[in-house]
Amino acid sequence: MSNPLYNMTPREIVSELDKYIIGQNQAKKSVAVALRNRYRRSLLPDEMREEITPKNILMIGPTGVGKTEIARRLAKLMDAPFVKVEATKFTEVGYVGRDVDSMIRDLAEAAIRITKQKRLEEKYSIADEIVEERIVEAIVPGKKKSAAGGSGGIKGPFDFIRGGQLNKAPEPETTQSDKTESDVELAREQVRQQLKDGLLDEQFIEIDVTDRPQQNQLDMGNEGMNIAIGNIFDAFGGPQKKKKKNVRVKDARKILREEEAQNLIDMEQVTSEAIEAAEQNGIIFIDEIDKIAAGGSFRSGADVSREGVQRDILPIVEGSVVNTKYGPLKTDHILFIGAGAFHTAKPTDLIPELQGRFPIRVELENLTQEDFVQILTAPENALLKQHKMLLETEGVKITFTDDAAHEIADISFKMNEQTENIGARRLHTIMEKLLEDIAFSIPDEIEVNEVVIDSKYVKDKFIGRILEDDLDRYIL
Repeated sequence: MSNPLYNMTPREIVSELDKYIIGQNQAKKSVAVALRNRYRRSLLPDEMREEITPKNILMIGPTGVGKTEIARRLAKLMDAPFVKVEATKFTEVGYVGRDVDSMIRDLAEAAIRITKQKRLEEKYSIADEIVEERIVEAIVPGKKKSAAGGSGGIKGPFDFIRGGQLNKAPEPETTQSDKTESDVELAREQVRQQLKDGLLDEQFIEIDVTDRPQQNQLDMGNEGMNIAIGNIFDAFGGPQKKKKKNVRVKDARKILREEEAQNLIDMEQVTSEAIEAAEQNGIIFIDEIDKIAAGGSFRSGADVSREGVQRDILPIVEGSVVNTKYGPLKTDHILFIGAGAFHTAKPTDLIPELQGRFPIRVELENLTQEDFVQILTAPENALLKQHKMLLETEGVKITFTDDAAHEIADISFKMNEQTENIGARRLHTIMEKLLEDIAFSIPDEIEVNEVVIDSKYVKDKFIGRILEDDLDRYIL
């Protein structure tokens, strides 16, 4: 609840989504309201808060129009535990496939990961101080205490008598010891300063790190039990093994920082916070939900279990308790977003109980040619920007003219109409083909530092391709 993004207004949420997703205003509006309602619910008294469940959303629209991207950006925006699952991977109990409960276990894992990272970041400043001391200790080790002598040390309780120093304290040794200690401290102070200035980053040092064996997880299916073979015996106690590592100082910082921060956090607290976050703020995106709709007729094979999968998903969406390895997790207040193209099946082909659990229906429109131009140029992660930056890493500057962007959009739109409509994904296909020769020959052949791509270049690259596709439709 402390997340400042949590109480964004619906309008602010939409404008944030606009930075990455073009069009689909109705869908953005619906998810923004659903999210704001979570914040409103958090302000209610406890008794009423329990009564209000999220209004799940069903997104209907062809592939490549932004259904998944809206859900993913939403979860990132809210820093909420988020899981995307494919409905087609689940099968009815008794058939081969993933158990439906696994989506909740995945959500618990996502919540643990987010919460743990937050807690680690809070402890990094303290960990950094400890790490600095450990690195200084590794570079300038402390003076070993030796009761049984080095050179000039007392070898036995009566040795000083033999040296004619009866009843005299061994002053020279004490002075020497003090001097050595002050030398060590001085050396450490110098090392500390050099560390701060980054002068020792490339120096190799030997550090002791906790040996954490690789864990092989055995997922026991329906029971939701995970057995980590790597440390099945370590769980019964015993000191953790240490191993020596020879690494650069800059790498040692990272390794030790994680280790020290890990030691500072309370994993029990992390687990309870994570389960709470998953229950109250979790978002599960169920893609391809139309593929488990029966579509009116049963054929063969996996089709038989389609309705069974819907019946298995139903209790989770309605609200139930699923056992995870971090403890029981209630699904009553998780926001479910279903999505599918619904080409062959219709939303009404889903079982009535499941339809009733997705009360908000949003239809996403097909992308227009103008939308394609916007996708290429407007978002913060615009496609043209991505390709420019990739090629600039090898010293070649690519410039796309405005008419080139319109030409790419035009070709993508026509190819979607003539062949299969794969939405904005068509732009990726076109862009890869357009820049293939340049990307292939950059390191060896291209001498110039700048390449200008205009509409003529685009047309020459795809000349005849659209017409060929058009003709193929009429050849039997």
